[in-house]
Amino acid sequence: MQISVFVPEYGVIEAVTPPFRTFHTANEFLTTFGKKPVFEVEYVGLRAYVPANNGEYMIKTDRLLKDVTETDLLIIPPVFGDTAKGIRANAEAIPYFKKLHEKGSRLASLCIGAFLLAETGLLNGKKCSTHWAYISEFKERFPEVEVEDGAIITEHDNIYSSGGASSLWNLLLYLVEKFSDRETAVMISKYFALDMGRDSQSQFAIFKGQRNHNDDDIQKVQDYIEKHYCDKIKIETLANLINSGRRTFERRFKEATNNTAIEYIQRVRIEAAKTFFEASRKNVTEIMFDVGYTDTKAFRDIFKKITGLTPIEYRNKFAKVAHEV
Repeated sequence: MQISVFVPEYGVIEAVTPPFRTFHTANEFLTTFGKKPVFEVEYVGLRAYVPANNGEYMIKTDRLLKDVTETDLLIIPPVFGDTAKGIRANAEAIPYFKKLHEKGSRLASLCIGAFLLAETGLLNGKKCSTHWAYISEFKERFPEVEVEDGAIITEHDNIYSSGGASSLWNLLLYLVEKFSDRETAVMISKYFALDMGRDSQSQFAIFKGQRNHNDDDIQKVQDYIEKHYCDKIKIETLANLINSGRRTFERRFKEATNNTAIEYIQRVRIEAAKTFFEASRKNVTEIMFDVGYTDTKAFRDIFKKITGLTPIEYRNKFAKVAHEV
């Protein structure tokens, strides 16, 4: 199976080398198991030598992308820094991605490599994953693509994508298992000390508040929520802040933030709870009251829905101080 790892201009070295190493290592394990190597792996790019991480590294490609007329799987790593700048720098590659897919090649984006993949138009009307911190930017640039918020891996019509940062390893393990066998994928997960079972990046997400809009009134409401999240907040109170009717207010808030007002309040409260769990010795009940909840089950359910973990699981995983539960 031919695997071509695209080396993007302004690429991220930490995402470019893992697929190359993963499939080479898979071949080594297959040989150890008495099986034939499955993968032929190469670096391809727009030029023979491509700098990565703002020039800190230089990667030598095996072939120019324009010379790749067919491949079984093309992997698209993320660009480093500004996504718009990265897209412009790699614009020449986009038609080649599309042409290869039309000829039957599978495509896989890693992390925010989804921006380059989406530029082809091949994701329009389909689902994909990307880094949780770039979801709002992605939705704004590619409104016809459905982003699976929090997903680690997405597969649709021979197009694969992974969530943020280390999630790329989960996609690589998935591809190794899919195109060789599970035994090899398990061995690689052990060799690189990877968790095969993780299926959501929600536990790592940091809610920053969707403020990349120009509605000053809604900004005012967001400020109020973030200051008074521990209080009982009524939708009518928020609407009155900007002299708006409830229905009009709810429509404007959703359009501006991509969340309903209730969802936004929940996200702000849970983000505050996460901070308490990470840095305080308070127990779950105390934190629940501190962030505005009075029902233990409701707090636990909402916390798990947003983070993918129960409050206790989150504290055990991320607490920075000793604690008693």
